[in-house]
Amino acid sequence: MSRVGRIWSSLNPVSLLLLPLSLAFGAVTALRRVLYRSGVLRVQQFDVPIVIVGNITVGGTGKTPLVIWLADYLRQRGFRPGIVSRGYGGRASQWPQQVRPDSDPSVVGDEAVMLASRTGCPMCVGPDRPEAIRALLAHTDADIVISDDGLQHYAMGRDLEIAVIDGDRRLGNGLLLPAGPLREPRSRLARVDLVVVNGQGGRGEFSMKLFQPTVRGLHDGRVVEIDDFAGREIHAVAGIGNPQRFFALLQRVGLRVVEHPFADHHAYRDEDLAFSPALPILMTEKDAVKCRRLACKDCWVVHVDAQPDTGFVHRLNQALKDIANGQETP
Repeated sequence: MSRVGRIWSSLNPVSLLLLPLSLAFGAVTALRRVLYRSGVLRVQQFDVPIVIVGNITVGGTGKTPLVIWLADYLRQRGFRPGIVSRGYGGRASQWPQQVRPDSDPSVVGDEAVMLASRTGCPMCVGPDRPEAIRALLAHTDADIVISDDGLQHYAMGRDLEIAVIDGDRRLGNGLLLPAGPLREPRSRLARVDLVVVNGQGGRGEFSMKLFQPTVRGLHDGRVVEIDDFAGREIHAVAGIGNPQRFFALLQRVGLRVVEHPFADHHAYRDEDLAFSPALPILMTEKDAVKCRRLACKDCWVVHVDAQPDTGFVHRLNQALKDIANGQETP
């Protein structure tokens, strides 16, 4: 766990010292919510349903696997889903940007390219989320939009809110930034439609499990079983919000992991992967979209699929019916 993660995991002298800043942050966020709810600030509505998959904490919670599952599920139900996101890490000179599986992650963001590749859905990114939705709808036939993150983007109208919680870290010390990991107070969870825990959910929550991962060659796409690496020492690379979750996943399936955490959205260079001794290198899908142009030997991409529990699927189906009937989701 990083130093910041340790501070945010408990009440301690540092977090208490930062508490006045957290109170100020909370006051600003509360005022912002009131301004949008009262109509002082404009909420932009759209002609298609908007489903937000987000969180109230900073750092990775596992929402991306749920976005991938949701896109596939909606397609199976006869929808034509599109996806929007911030495009974090992208350095485009103009926004919004349409994203394809072969887009440059340095321009539109690594996670966006990974989502476009995994889901096959049309995707648009930009810091102004309503503008990204309008551009997506103008250029595609999407009839429902999934917003990857954006729970706090109140200018964006929404029909369904899904909040994802990390099952291990939960809400940390329960304090707002910067004393804790919360973007909004925990009471915000009472106002979302569905709360999903990446792990075992509690009362009023739904659980999400991750399947046994599959592994593909970074350059040749060759598929092997994760068990092929069992008992072997490997280098594990993760430039995501919570690298320890990835390392723990590999350890649970019997790999001997040499951990190499990088900053979230790290821009990889050849020398970043020049490890000694020369062992197989396993990385996340988000890292892979930035490493596929590198001369990386014996590099493998770990694909992880999520499955929410049956209770979540039932509630989601009911919510979709309510939206189709023009009703407010309970």
